[in-house]
Amino acid sequence: MRKIILVINDIRSTHNVGALLRTADAMGVEKVIFSGYSPYPRIIGDSRLPHIINKLTKEISKTALGAEVYIEFEYTDDILATLKELKKFNYSIISLEQSKKSIDINEFIPPNQCVLVIGNELNGVDENIMNISDDIIEIPMLGKKESLNVASATAIALHLMRYKN
Repeated sequence: MRKIILVINDIRSTHNVGALLRTADAMGVEKVIFSGYSPYPRIIGDSRLPHIINKLTKEISKTALGAEVYIEFEYTDDILATLKELKKFNYSIISLEQSKKSIDINEFIPPNQCVLVIGNELNGVDENIMNISDDIIEIPMLGKKESLNVASATAIALHLMRYKN
């Protein structure tokens, strides 16, 4: 079975985070790594203020519906170092982003060990992350809108990564 890690970097919305955790659980993601200013549920040794921890955990739980209890997750304050470390363990870094360098998700063959990186709802994946990515994939848009909600796009990408041979 393909190993998949999901990196949630600079996501603003607790509702998106909850939906992402729920999707990660459904798609058998082995771990979620939060970074940047993404909200995340309570973790052991949490250094955030207690009222912030409680508020964010409660809001994320509304859409995660318990997935935050079942899925392994962590927070890193240095995402580039974390991604470089994962590369040492033969994980391919894949950014989900519209870019001149991106390939159509339908043409992408996922490797056996993947890290899917998603970025900010408005600005996308940070350029420094894309620069160290092994692949950049995008979902073709057929309608008038140029993008999908980050949670919806991630669900499509994770499904492909889980089931495409």
